[in-house]
Amino acid sequence: MQKILSKPWVLILIALSFSILVRMVWVVQFSEISSVRFNDAFMINTNDGYYWAEGARDILNDSYLEGSKSPVNSATSIVTAFLAKILPISFENLIFYMPAFFGSLIVLPIILIGARLGQLHAAFIASLLAAITVSYYNRTMVGYYDTDMLNIVLPLFMVWSLILAFLSQEKSYILFTGLEIVAYRWWYPQSYALEFAFFGLVLIYVLFKERNNPYFFQLLSMMLIAMMGLPDLVRLVGVLVLYGIFLYTNKYTKTLLLFALLAFMLTGGLMPILEKLQGYVFKTPTFVLEDEIPLHFFSVMQTIREASNIPFDVFAARISGHWSSFIVSMIGYILLLKRYRIMFLSLPMLGLGFLAYVGGLRFTIYAVPIAALGMGYFIVLAGEFFKQKIFSQRNSSFLYGAWIFVASIMALYPNLTHIVNYKVPTVLNSSEVAQLDAFSKVSKPADYTIAWWDYGYPLRYYAKTQTLIDGGQHSGAENFPVSFIFFQDQPKAAAMARFAVSYEAKRRAIKWKERQLSEDERTKLPSSNMSWMIQESGFSDSKEFLSALPRLKKPEFDANIYLYLPFRMIPIMHTISRFSALNLMDGSPKKSPFFLFTQRIQEDKDILKFASNITINKSSGKVTLGNQEAMLKALVTVWYDGDGKLHKSYKLINKDGKLNLIYMQSYKGFVLVDDLMYASTFVQLFVLEEYDDELFSPISLTPWAKIYQIKK
Repeated sequence: MQKILSKPWVLILIALSFSILVRMVWVVQFSEISSVRFNDAFMINTNDGYYWAEGARDILNDSYLEGSKSPVNSATSIVTAFLAKILPISFENLIFYMPAFFGSLIVLPIILIGARLGQLHAAFIASLLAAITVSYYNRTMVGYYDTDMLNIVLPLFMVWSLILAFLSQEKSYILFTGLEIVAYRWWYPQSYALEFAFFGLVLIYVLFKERNNPYFFQLLSMMLIAMMGLPDLVRLVGVLVLYGIFLYTNKYTKTLLLFALLAFMLTGGLMPILEKLQGYVFKTPTFVLEDEIPLHFFSVMQTIREASNIPFDVFAARISGHWSSFIVSMIGYILLLKRYRIMFLSLPMLGLGFLAYVGGLRFTIYAVPIAALGMGYFIVLAGEFFKQKIFSQRNSSFLYGAWIFVASIMALYPNLTHIVNYKVPTVLNSSEVAQLDAFSKVSKPADYTIAWWDYGYPLRYYAKTQTLIDGGQHSGAENFPVSFIFFQDQPKAAAMARFAVSYEAKRRAIKWKERQLSEDERTKLPSSNMSWMIQESGFSDSKEFLSALPRLKKPEFDANIYLYLPFRMIPIMHTISRFSALNLMDGSPKKSPFFLFTQRIQEDKDILKFASNITINKSSGKVTLGNQEAMLKALVTVWYDGDGKLHKSYKLINKDGKLNLIYMQSYKGFVLVDDLMYASTFVQLFVLEEYDDELFSPISLTPWAKIYQIKK
C-alpha cells in the first residue's frame, strides 16, 4: 500500500477525485430547489459565465452577428464549443460542471513539483488544500463558469516547467515554458503581468548567477517571443521556430536574445502591465476623456469590491482558510525556500496574491497553491521532527502517520466548513430566466436591451439581444447614459435611450468595417459616445445637451430598444446613481436623488424605524434622517393579486412634504424617495408601472422584472 501511495499518478487521481467530490456539495444542497434550474439543468452562478456561454453557443449555432460582443474567438468559448460537440452532455450541464473538473486540475502541477523536489507527500497535502481553499473554491466551484477554472492551473504549470528547466537544463523544458506562456495568454489575455514577473525573476538570476550560460539566454529568448503582443498563432509559430533553432545550434544565443527583446518591445512591451496597474492600484474617483469636449466620468473601479482593499483576516482566510493557517503556511514556505532555493520561482504567484492587500480580493487566488505548498511542507517537516525527537521508535511510523492525518484535517477543516456554508445562488432564478426566454421569442438579435451592466451578459445569453454595457464594457463613460435613463423622468430617459443606442450601434458598425485597417487608416471617433452625441447635436456643454434631450430630433435606428428593470437592481440603486450624479464638464458631484429601500423594519405604536438614524412618525408624518427632519408627502401602497397584476393606493399626507413612502407589500419592503426619485423612470416604470404610453409600451411585467419597449 505504501508503495502504491508513493506513485505520483495515484496521488493525482486521489486528489482529483477529492477535489471534484467536494464540489458536489453545492449540487446536493440545491438538488431540491427548483428556482436554480432551467431546462432541467442547474444554472450557473457567475454573471461573467454568460459571456463565454454566449460565445460558445454562437460558435455551435454559427449565429454570430456582425459587430456584436459575442466572444466567438475566445479560448473559453472555443474549448466549450468543442467539448459540447464531442461529449454526450447538454450544453447547460457542460458549462455548469466544467469549472469543477478544470479547476481540480490544479493538483497536477502541485504534485509534479513535489515529485521533482522529493517532497511527494507534502505536495499531496498541498494539492488537497489548494483545491478547496476559500478563494480558489469560490472561483472554481460548480456553476462558476469563467476563465478562473484554468487561470491558476496554467501559471502553476509554468512554475513546474521553469523548475525543471533550472534543475535539468534540458531544452524540452524551454519549449514547455514557451508553450505554457502561449497557452496561458490564449486562455487569459490579461496574463501579461504574471508572465513578465516570471521573466524578470529569471532575468535577475541570469544577471547574477549565469551570465555566461547559453541555456538561460535561450530560456529568456523563448519567454520573450512567447510574450510578444502578437496573435496567438504567430507567437506559437515563433516558439516552435525558435525551439528548432535551439535544437540545431547553441550559437548566436546573445544575438537571438537581443532580437527577442526587440520583438517584445516593438509589439507592445510593458503597456498592458501599466494599464492594469493604473486600473487596479492607482485608482482615481473620476477620469477625463480628452475630446473636443473633454468630459469627466465617475470611475467604475471605485465601486468594484474585487478592486477594493481588504482586511488582513479576510486576506489570510481567502489564501489559507484561516489567519492561523496562513501564518503556518508562510512559515512552511520560508522553510521550503531555505531548503529548496529553486522555489523562489514561485514568488511571482505569491506576490500577485499578496497584491490583494492593496489591489482587491480577486488576486488572493494566485497565492493559494504556493501557500498550500508551504502548509504541506510544514506538516511533513514537523512530522519528521516529531518522529526523530519525540515519538518512540516502536510507534514512530504510526504516530507520524497520525500526525500527518490530523494536521492535514486541521488545515482542511476551515475550508470544508466554508464550502458547506457557501450556498451561493444562481445569477438569476428560473422565473427570471423564463421571462427572458419568452422575451427572446419577440426580440431580434439586432435589438438592444438597456439594463445595468450586472445583467448585460445574462441578457445577451437568454434574451439574445444586444446590450449597451456588461461585465466587460462598463467604464464611467459607458455607464453614464444608462444611469441617467434610470434616474431621469420618462421623456429624458426615452430620448437618452435612443441617442445612446444609436451612437453605440454606429460606433460598432464603423469598427466592424474598419477592423482590417491600420490604426492610421481608421476613423478618429470621439473617445466616448456622450462626447460624440453632444458634438453632433451642436452643443459644447453637456448640461445644455441633457436639458434639451426631449426636444432634439430622434436619431435614426432601425431596430427596437427595450428597457429591462429587475427587482434585484433595487439594492444597488445608490451605486448606480453615482455614475450620472456629476457635472460632466468639471467632474463635480451633484446631489443624488434620495432612495432608500429596506425589508427590515422595526415598528411600534407610533414609529417606523428604517435604520439606526432613520425613523418615521406614523401619526405626524415626520421623517427623521440623522440630524435632519422632513415631512412625508405621500404614502403609496403597491401589491400584486393572484394573477400577477399590480394594484396601487395613494394617500396624500402633506402636500408640502419632501419625501414619499412606498410600501411594496408583496416584497414586504419599503421605499423612501424624494420627489425627484419618485418621478424617475425606474420608480415610475418598475415600482408603480406608471408609464407614458407615448414613450413606452410594456412587453412583460412580472414581480421579478419589467420589460418595456421604447417607442420609435
